[in-house]
Amino acid sequence: MATFLLEVGTEELPASFVDEALAQWRSRLPQTLQDHYLTPTAIEFYGTPRRLAVLIKGLPLQQPDQEEEVKGPPAQAAFKDGEPTKAAIGFAQKQGVPLSSLEIRPTEKGEFTFVRKTIAGQPTADILQQLVPAWITALQGKRFMVWGDGDLRFSRPIRWLVALLDDAVLPIALVSGSETCTSDRQSWGHRVLHPQPIALSHADTYVAALASAFVTVDLAQRQETIQHQVQAAAAEIGGTAVITPGLLREVTNLVEWPSAVVGTFEPDFLELPPEVITTEMESHQRYFPVLKQADGIELLPYFITISNGDPAKSDIIAAGNERVIRARLSDGKFFFDADRAIPLENYLPKLETVTFQESLGSVRAKVDRISKNAALITDQLRLQQDTQQQQDIQRAALLCKADLVTQMVGEFPELQGVMGQKYAIASGETEAVATAIFEHYLPKGAGDTLPQTLTGQIVGLADRVDTLVSIFGLGLVPTGSSDPFALRRAANAIVKIIWDAKLPLNLSTLVEAVTEAFKTSFAAVMKPSLDELRQQLRDFLLQRTRTLLQEDEHVDYDLVSAVLGENDAEYTERALQDLLDVRDRALFLQARRQDGTLATIYEVVNRASRLAAQSDLATKHLDPTAVIQPKLFQKQSEQAFYDALCQLHTAMAAQPQDYQTLVVTLSKTTPTLSRFFDGADSVLVMDNDPAIKQNRLYLLGVLRNHARVLADFGAIVKS
Repeated sequence: MATFLLEVGTEELPASFVDEALAQWRSRLPQTLQDHYLTPTAIEFYGTPRRLAVLIKGLPLQQPDQEEEVKGPPAQAAFKDGEPTKAAIGFAQKQGVPLSSLEIRPTEKGEFTFVRKTIAGQPTADILQQLVPAWITALQGKRFMVWGDGDLRFSRPIRWLVALLDDAVLPIALVSGSETCTSDRQSWGHRVLHPQPIALSHADTYVAALASAFVTVDLAQRQETIQHQVQAAAAEIGGTAVITPGLLREVTNLVEWPSAVVGTFEPDFLELPPEVITTEMESHQRYFPVLKQADGIELLPYFITISNGDPAKSDIIAAGNERVIRARLSDGKFFFDADRAIPLENYLPKLETVTFQESLGSVRAKVDRISKNAALITDQLRLQQDTQQQQDIQRAALLCKADLVTQMVGEFPELQGVMGQKYAIASGETEAVATAIFEHYLPKGAGDTLPQTLTGQIVGLADRVDTLVSIFGLGLVPTGSSDPFALRRAANAIVKIIWDAKLPLNLSTLVEAVTEAFKTSFAAVMKPSLDELRQQLRDFLLQRTRTLLQEDEHVDYDLVSAVLGENDAEYTERALQDLLDVRDRALFLQARRQDGTLATIYEVVNRASRLAAQSDLATKHLDPTAVIQPKLFQKQSEQAFYDALCQLHTAMAAQPQDYQTLVVTLSKTTPTLSRFFDGADSVLVMDNDPAIKQNRLYLLGVLRNHARVLADFGAIVKS
């Protein structure tokens, strides 16, 4: 068994590409080896800013021999009077076997010649020489570059290659124009701490040899070291470091030999909002902020940076970083003071200069649409009597985008909403308005906090509904992974806010009103017809609801289909009218499947539904006394069925959405319904008498209609 090492040495790679490239290798390399009948015992992937590497352990020195069966010409064409023809001779020669190896076997199309031959396995070294160049050149990423006069594209220029099969160099060459990079056993250490080449004696020595040259090639080990050093450094200065996963991963991919360095800044800067300081540190400088207490928000006048330089020069490194952060925080303080000197409302005219979308006008115009949408939602939720809340909602809608044209948000776009809240308070706005300005951006992504105030929820919904309607109205529907306006995220947020806040909002009515307003204002640029636009939006919102029910609420796919309906316009409309009910029914069905109750009623309800489809009974009929004629009953099972339906209707009339009562009652009456179908007292539903046939189908139709209140049982897969 052998160990193979491949290291691609480069100039400094973007931090994100290190993870992307190794993920592609993890996906590609094992399958490639398997396709060539090479199965290693382990594959280890390594990466730093200057190298990508893979260590493949337990490789056989040669492919195993493969047995192959090849089908040849028909027997009657291969042999004539027992003698081989030119067809047989040619087939044998092509396969490299003697004529005596040919076999004749029967097939569905008659007798054919076959040959079984052994293909000798190739040496592993030969196979790797073929595979490795493709492993490198097949990597994909953003903004790849060429260098020199060649056409080889990679994230950064490739400077060296290491390819060792145990202790032997595997000859590999990457050619790009006049430059050729040839594999060797020579790697390179840390750029500062060990700026000399390293001669690797054996593939197995890779990790240890690089460590001796101050390079930690194992990403997990490097990340763990950084996390430990940062927390230890924070503890020494009496604080707790803020370590966000994204920043930790990015910093891990920016250094080869991490060394924590503590820096400080003037305490006066702590007068800035903590969000400004942490954003400056994390997003712009890749520093870790330090909190006074782990569960608090108060910052200490320190930061921790991870150096890739000489630890002995930590004081110099700290001083350099302190100069940078001091300048950045000084800018932040200037922006903060200058922005607060002007009331937030005074920034509204500047929104006229900011384009939301070329065909849709300015952000100021969008604010007006948000205000109108917020009023529609307010009316739906019947908040007209609460004058103060109405005023807060409209005020928050008016000011929700004003901070976009402040100097602070211009410098730090990620602080939109955060600074709007701060500036609203400084301008004398109510706490409700200020909070809503911040909350209307929530959630910013999957797993993020949702808005907790009604004002923030309504403004957030109004904003996202405008975005969906406007962008869909221009015909810019998301396709595949392309979603430049984050419409999927917007639709997800709409559904999640409604669920979390338990808002009795009729999305169908809201979409109709907003699309009508869009048509009035943007008829000249509107691509789909009004009906097409509404249908596209309904389908899109329902698809996001389906995804959230399956992925976030963990409801089985068929139960989601049962509550949303499959090609059922009535169910689609009902779902958008009451998303709270959709989730309640989906979760209820999932629970009943788990406790076995669903299985007890499934067969009878499904059987009834299939037969009821042959009648003309509308799905709205729930009262059996209104559509069924007991005088036409011929058997006791019909009367019993009818009585059970009457009891069910009485039980559900008072509380139509009491799904527990519905299922319990259906479960209790299942034996009665079963006798209607089977046994000595069963009936033939499709009776020759049209009146009797219709009456029996109506019995089944009423049962189906009651079941449809909960779900379309036809979409449920039998457990």
